[in-house]
Amino acid sequence: MEERMPLIGEKLPELEVQTTQGVMKLPDAFKGKWFILFSHPADFTPVCTTEFVAFQKRYEEFKALNTELIGLSIDQVFSHIKWVEWIKENLNIEIKFPVIADDTGKVASKLGLIHPGKGTNTVRAVFIVDPESTIRAMLYYPQELGRNMDEFLRMIKGFQVADKEGVAIPANWPNNELVGDEVIIPPASDVATAEKRKEEYQCFDWWFCHKKL
Repeated sequence: MEERMPLIGEKLPELEVQTTQGVMKLPDAFKGKWFILFSHPADFTPVCTTEFVAFQKRYEEFKALNTELIGLSIDQVFSHIKWVEWIKENLNIEIKFPVIADDTGKVASKLGLIHPGKGTNTVRAVFIVDPESTIRAMLYYPQELGRNMDEFLRMIKGFQVADKEGVAIPANWPNNELVGDEVIIPPASDVATAEKRKEEYQCFDWWFCHKKL
């Protein structure tokens, strides 16, 4: 049976990986936590270096949200180690999260990280995985475009609020152009609830109600 890449709402496939911090089993290594698995095209490349620095600068913010980080590329572990050392020695930034060495490309193939139109290296992919090991979001970027780590922080915060409160998160939250830092109430599924909604919450209409947390 041909392997296919996992999709949103599915469990992250079980993977045994070699990392800069030893062998790890995913997703079990982060059981009970959120985590972001992100791939990069190659070590010792400028855009990837800026990304690793940006992730590390926000690592404590991610950890405060019960979220771990783990990188991946088709490089051998010694290459990762040397690159991480270079970052520490030259940029004075210590990379504290693990990086997967996938020199055989097995993990990249399983997760759909090789896009032939963009070469044989991994594209810049991001998987956001929740404490139940379910993939909640997948994002793909071309090799030439670096990622915005503040958006990943916003996504983790948004998912956690949505799960806890049973609400939806508007565009650009918490700075939405219509409702500011408020959240969206799920639409009513019957007439009586629709009428009641307009009395309970602020609404543009019965299907578009919002509230402050």
